[in-house]
Amino acid sequence: MRVSDAMTKPVLIVGPDHTLRQVAELMAARRVGSAIVIDPESSGVGIMTERDLLNAIAAGLDPDSERVNAHITREVVYAVPDWTLEQAAATMARGGFRHLVVMDGTEVRGVISVRDIMRVWVQNRAGVATL
Repeated sequence: MRVSDAMTKPVLIVGPDHTLRQVAELMAARRVGSAIVIDPESSGVGIMTERDLLNAIAAGLDPDSERVNAHITREVVYAVPDWTLEQAAATMARGGFRHLVVMDGTEVRGVISVRDIMRVWVQNRAGVATL
């Protein structure tokens, strides 16, 4: 099984000037644990995860005024669509994170999370088409 078979798409994309609350609301509405942050003034993409939001709120920051740009992970580890799920899981375990941005060249194709991998593995073991 490949990353392209399990990844979440389309991805939630936000800008660097969104507030933490705006991103949290969008993530909750879409039922996803991350948002891709694209800043037109810089190269590459960043990622905002549930953990990033949690850390900012725990630090006492105001979610209505604090901007995403100050809290994203900029050194994103990428996966490619044709990686195996084992490669993605090993990369997550090695790096200590739960999300990988799936890139095809410079284009964001999706996000794969621990939850996505677990869902596919459970479906395959149970012989179930969807959960």
